[in-house]
Amino acid sequence: MLLRSFRTVELLRRISTSSVSGYRTSPSLLQRCNGFQSYLPHRVTTTESPFPSHISRFCSSQSANSQNENRHTTLSSPVSSRRVNNRKISRRRKAGKSLSISPAADAVDLALDSVVKIFTVSTSPSYFLPWQNKSQRESMGSGFVISGRKIITNAHVVADHSFVLVRKHGSSIKHRAEVQAVGHECDLAILVVDSEVFWEGMNALELGDIPFLQEAVAVVGYPQGGDNISVTKGVVSRVEPTQYVHGATQLMAIQIDAAINPGNSGGPAIMGNKVAGVAFQNLSGAENIGYIIPTPVIKHFINGVEECGKYIGFCSMGVSCQPMENGELRSGFQMSSEMTGVLVSKINPLSDAHKILKKDDVLLAFDGVPIANDGTVPFRNRERITFDHLVSMKKPDETALVKVLREGKEHEFSITLRPLQPLVPVHQFDQLPSYYIFAGFVFVPLTQPYLHEYGEDWYNTSPRTLCHRALKDLPKKAGQQLVIVSQVLMDDINTGYERLAELQVNKVNGVEVNNLRHLCQLIENCNTEKLRIDLDDESRVIVLNYQSAKIATSLILKRHRIASAISSDLLIEQNLETELASCSAV
Repeated sequence: MLLRSFRTVELLRRISTSSVSGYRTSPSLLQRCNGFQSYLPHRVTTTESPFPSHISRFCSSQSANSQNENRHTTLSSPVSSRRVNNRKISRRRKAGKSLSISPAADAVDLALDSVVKIFTVSTSPSYFLPWQNKSQRESMGSGFVISGRKIITNAHVVADHSFVLVRKHGSSIKHRAEVQAVGHECDLAILVVDSEVFWEGMNALELGDIPFLQEAVAVVGYPQGGDNISVTKGVVSRVEPTQYVHGATQLMAIQIDAAINPGNSGGPAIMGNKVAGVAFQNLSGAENIGYIIPTPVIKHFINGVEECGKYIGFCSMGVSCQPMENGELRSGFQMSSEMTGVLVSKINPLSDAHKILKKDDVLLAFDGVPIANDGTVPFRNRERITFDHLVSMKKPDETALVKVLREGKEHEFSITLRPLQPLVPVHQFDQLPSYYIFAGFVFVPLTQPYLHEYGEDWYNTSPRTLCHRALKDLPKKAGQQLVIVSQVLMDDINTGYERLAELQVNKVNGVEVNNLRHLCQLIENCNTEKLRIDLDDESRVIVLNYQSAKIATSLILKRHRIASAISSDLLIEQNLETELASCSAV
């Protein structure tokens, strides 16, 4: 009985060490192993297989003819698996076949002398108390070197920065870095380092093309959970315009099934020996769904900075469109059965399209590319993408040829494209908020960051009227702002007006307010005894004795320890105007 047990053990040992190739090619076993693997937690920074050695050997690779790399393999294999791989390599050499390096191993070799860890100290302003900042915070991210001694990373890694350091792999020294350019819409930034020591041995990575579906990529960076470099491997799941969380814009993005965690942001996604994108966000509530910024967006950002010396932005046509998938809708606008397009429903008054297009026009084609009824255009091999991508890839002040159906007749127009600013700014990173205080009334321009101060559920907790205007209203003229009373610092001068906060300012002494700077000028230059301020569509009124209010303002500032009644940006503009006026008088 004991002899039989020894023979059984010896037989099992031989099977596990010498018959792996036969088991590996079994489809049923592969399916069982892969199914088991999908239930295991995927650890981003691990370098060991999560399986026991016998399971890992069976599941960590597929047949040589398979085009889809295993998405869940880790960087290193157990020793027994390496023996099997060595035998396969020796057989390939005898057969005269070329050897292929795995994308993960290739990515490691490229990343060691290119990917850096970024340490950022940042301070964000308080929009409820715009004369002071919030507490300082520290964060970490990743970046990689490109040609021209520059480092690419995410904008959110260095947003509101006050101090930035970088450290290359294998070094204990951190070097001071300066932010050369930031594009918050595309969530990209360029850093420069003056230290010659830092650049010794560093290699620049080359930007490649957009990967196709199911192509393997390796994301390299410094995610949370460790201090050393980490590589995760995945495949491309989809390519389409996606909401960029940081900049709240819709640009092309690549979805991959590799985990992207805090700290990974700014690191490269490598395909072969080139960069396929920059890791920047993940899908909350989902496992192993990450997004990378594709190379067309990266190149557009870099080229714009090189040509203009600073970040300009991504172009917009300034139109809102409605899909025309309903047959009766197309018939109502005299579209033939061969025609496809989208219906123009709203046009930004500041855009060039406002002078050319009209409401209820049907956009049929953009630069000769037909627009489908759902607003998409052909993209690569049987893929489709919204035509907004074609617009966003245009350079500022570049023209586009648009085919339009208007009242049953086709027209072609040339429209100049440029970046457009919304009436209410979506973000205001790297700058202090503007404010003006008079008689205890704190006047500020309405911004989405101001609404974000109401908490994560700001859409429901912020004032409904302000929220609606921030999301829906369009500017009527350049430089326009929605000025509001954010709060009232109590004093005898404003007693009874304390409930007039969170309302829009419409007029000062009968003059319509264009922006905060205009409001400041109207109040400072007041030459009447009484000052009248109309609020909220003129449904509320503030009347003050002007001279008494000026005296009260200085006392209120002293009581609340506020250094200045005017924000630094308005103060600079005011001083410049004073200097220009004095020069012209001379």
